[in-house]
Amino acid sequence: MSLSAVGSLACSLRSLAIAAVCWSLGSVCAQTPPAGPGPLRIGLIGPFTGPSADFGLPMHNGVRLAVDEINAVGGYLGRPLELVIKDDTAKPDVGRKLSEALVAEKVLATIGFCNTGVAQVSLEVFQKAKVPLIIPCATGTPLTAQYPGPESYIFRTSAKDGIQAPFVVADVVKRGWTKVAVFADTTGYGEAGLKDVEVALATHNLKPVHVARFPTGVKDLGPDLTAAKEAGANVIVGYTVGPENAVIAKGRKALKWDVPFVGPWTLSFPFFIDGAKDAAEGTLMVQTFIAEPSNERRAAFLANYARKYKASKITVPVAAAQGYDTAYLLMHALFGVRGGQPDGPALKMALENIQRNYYGVVATYEKPFSAADKDAVTANMLYLGMVKNGSVTFAYPEDAKRNLFVQRKQ
Repeated sequence: MSLSAVGSLACSLRSLAIAAVCWSLGSVCAQTPPAGPGPLRIGLIGPFTGPSADFGLPMHNGVRLAVDEINAVGGYLGRPLELVIKDDTAKPDVGRKLSEALVAEKVLATIGFCNTGVAQVSLEVFQKAKVPLIIPCATGTPLTAQYPGPESYIFRTSAKDGIQAPFVVADVVKRGWTKVAVFADTTGYGEAGLKDVEVALATHNLKPVHVARFPTGVKDLGPDLTAAKEAGANVIVGYTVGPENAVIAKGRKALKWDVPFVGPWTLSFPFFIDGAKDAAEGTLMVQTFIAEPSNERRAAFLANYARKYKASKITVPVAAAQGYDTAYLLMHALFGVRGGQPDGPALKMALENIQRNYYGVVATYEKPFSAADKDAVTANMLYLGMVKNGSVTFAYPEDAKRNLFVQRKQ
């Protein structure tokens, strides 16, 4: 169903969504607290222009939608949430500088990063300042492993590649595609993803028959595709951020090499689907959220997103939904801070000890974080998506049925 069709439900579902906010946040909405000393400043950083904007903007929009809903019902004890927004343009040096600016501007916490390489060079800024960072998009496994769990201020609501890669490999092996060619870019994302794929293959006593490494922006991967074909590969696993995936798919088609193309969530990006066109059809990828109104929460989210942004389609639904849920998880943690005077260490502890379940769009979050575990998403929350007629749908009918029952962390 298109977002424009879902949008016709917006008026009735908007009141449902606001009611869900109050239910989700508990008795706070029923209170009329005195106005606090001023807005709570929350950082929001990501690639809102440039080559990664196709998933940075929906992440931004999902966070903004949630914050506006939260503020509509009173914010935090009468204090509105105020987003301090920074555009890192997918460049590590820019991301580092803007992270330092967010800390200097005294944000209480930050939601952000879509690119693993950008996040990697900025984690230290938030860790040293004791400002919690919640990552709703970037998936590189090392991000939440850089600091020991009990000390770490780095949280994540996206599916790390440490669970995406084994999920992909398990499906590949189940289908009998055991001669794997891996195409990974040379960014931090590609580097970490390649390692995760190799580790996952090793658990099945397999190794890649060919590994291709390339910089982002590459326009021709013909020689590597030819080498992979000659090595006997019967499946391609891609680990790159978008346009390069289209280069792989179109190059495979030019060789008339009809092998499956599978990978992580980046294969759901417009740079791939729109760029590769018919060469993208049938591609398989990991998803935590597919834009279908399978329950009231998701229908309300899709309708309200369509209404607010006048969008007939979310460019990357996973980024939007994870951004939306992240903002609400942050709000749940805030209400766990004793005395109503949050600071970085108090908020970190509250995030690690969220008591009230959040019934989100991606999942039902029941104790999503702990002192030792900073990743909210587990493998049972993953689905295999497939490109069909230029959109992403469920690869397996049983996954579409499983999606009717919102998953919880295992």
